[in-house]
Amino acid sequence: MDNLRVMNDPGPDPLSAVFGALADPTRRAILERLAAGEATVGELGAPFAISQPAISKHLKVLQGAGLVSRHRRGTANLSRLEPQALREAEDWLERYRAAWEERFERLDEVLAELGRPKP
Repeated sequence: MDNLRVMNDPGPDPLSAVFGALADPTRRAILERLAAGEATVGELGAPFAISQPAISKHLKVLQGAGLVSRHRRGTANLSRLEPQALREAEDWLERYRAAWEERFERLDEVLAELGRPKP
């Protein structure tokens, strides 16, 4: 039971919470749907063969990671995508992408040099 708790408890680090939330394909699909606009739990759960309480649990994880906010409109409880947390994850990934691109460029240069005929 402790392993399950540790796997689902990202701790105080917001970036860990975002990546933990994104690790699940159902949650990623929910975010894709919310990119089109607000939705109720029922609307979000329609494409899945899981219960409404299970969708609510996924939404709670997404909300805890700052990826989703929820509010009431009349009798409907709506969820909305909050893109700022995704931007922070993208910024973190961008640093590594830039480093890898630089390494690949250097590798291309070395390979080109190796492929040139020697005088």
